Amino acid sequence: MGANDFQQAITLHRPAKAVTPQGPWSVEAIQALLDKPLMDLLFEAQTVHRQHFPEGDIELATLLSVKTGGCPENCGYCPQSAEFDTGVKAQKLMEVDEVLRAAQAAKDAGATRFCMGAAWRAPKDRDVEKVAVLVEAVKGLGMQTCATLGMLEPHHAHQLKAAGLDYYNHNLDTAPEYYTDVVDTRTYQDRLDTLAHVRSAGISVCCGGIVGMGEAPVHRAGLIAQLANLNPYPESVPINSLVRVPGTPLADSDPVDPFDFVRMIAVARITMPTARVRLSAGRQQMGDAVQALCFMAGANSIFYGDKLLVTGNPDVEADTVLLRKLGLNARQVQEQASESCAA
Repeated sequence: MGANDFQQAITLHRPAKAVTPQGPWSVEAIQALLDKPLMDLLFEAQTVHRQHFPEGDIELATLLSVKTGGCPENCGYCPQSAEFDTGVKAQKLMEVDEVLRAAQAAKDAGATRFCMGAAWRAPKDRDVEKVAVLVEAVKGLGMQTCATLGMLEPHHAHQLKAAGLDYYNHNLDTAPEYYTDVVDTRTYQDRLDTLAHVRSAGISVCCGGIVGMGEAPVHRAGLIAQLANLNPYPESVPINSLVRVPGTPLADSDPVDPFDFVRMIAVARITMPTARVRLSAGRQQMGDAVQALCFMAGANSIFYGDKLLVTGNPDVEADTVLLRKLGLNARQVQEQASESCAA
């Protein structure tokens, strides 16, 4: 995709009216934010953050792989692709009792949202029926529910909504013109179509991307532009730092500069002020100081637990200690449940 095509893609998905006082957001405007002196950028992001999240709480979400491996997609970052030899073995969808035990343990550890991931390109009708049962069961624990199952048809989205699904995760991954460098078994429009189906069903959107896949700075700006110009922008925005898994095509990618990652968090906060910006994959490699800067930049959600699908994640005790050191409080289960009921 050339420069003109890229700008056209941005324009096509730009809302008719501004989604923030500063928007709609051009790639150039977002690049200018990313290029700001770091302290100035952090100050601006923290100012926006405090305006919209005066409580300063951190949402704790737990992610469980309920169906692992064997995915026919060739996403270059993913150890669950059947095309790559990463040591991940394909497994069937977990039983309800197994998922409920994991969800209860997550709730007992303080998590308020439980996310279920399944390695499908697109689930079949029978798959969605089974996941709907899982959603109903987890919802019964008083937790917010989230699922990421691949591409959805409209009737699947409505079925999951009827089961009580609160959020659907479907990341854009990167800017449209870099997308085919990462995966070519689906298109960028496929992802946008799934997001539209989710919105139409009345499910909240969890959508973000990954940095560290060999993209240029303009691609990072382009990713934020795509997210911020969705109408409305996602309620939850996970920003992932690539976990380089041996056997995947992106295993030898250069690590992201920690300050560049912090900048992405800050710009996500500024351009999507009311979203929960989630500090997501890659936290295990960041260390406490970088995570603290991410919280200062406006991150107010983390994946919580010892595993992110099939890759490592800081354990619960370490996260608890870090939040205590920083004087940050976890969002409470009761608040999440009451908000969900009122929606």
